[in-house]
Amino acid sequence: MAKILVIEDSGYQRSIIRQILVTDGHKVLEASDGIEGLATAIREKPALILTDIVMPNMQGMEFLQRMKDENVGIPVVVVTADIQETTVKMCQNLGAVGVINKPLKGGAVDTLRNLIKVYTEG
Repeated sequence: MAKILVIEDSGYQRSIIRQILVTDGHKVLEASDGIEGLATAIREKPALILTDIVMPNMQGMEFLQRMKDENVGIPVVVVTADIQETTVKMCQNLGAVGVINKPLKGGAVDTLRNLIKVYTEG
């Protein structure tokens, strides 16, 4: 299956996402903020990145901007508790291929699985 990078400052949220991904057979890379995530993305070249927005050191919006500026070219899905339409539009304008709301359960997990399938299986 796919190599997926999860950028999330909450260890609890990372473990929930990791469990979903590992159960589905994916290899999971982890980072606790955007700085670590950007370095990991460039070094490891995952098939897909899942990132939170609110994090220390480098927040998700800045991470998306840096990915765009540096033309990294890896699809990014934002996983956030922020449900504002303006936030969704900002993420999309910065190149996010999807925005999923936390907590990840029910329909949100199905949406995540569908996005993973679309962006990792070609």
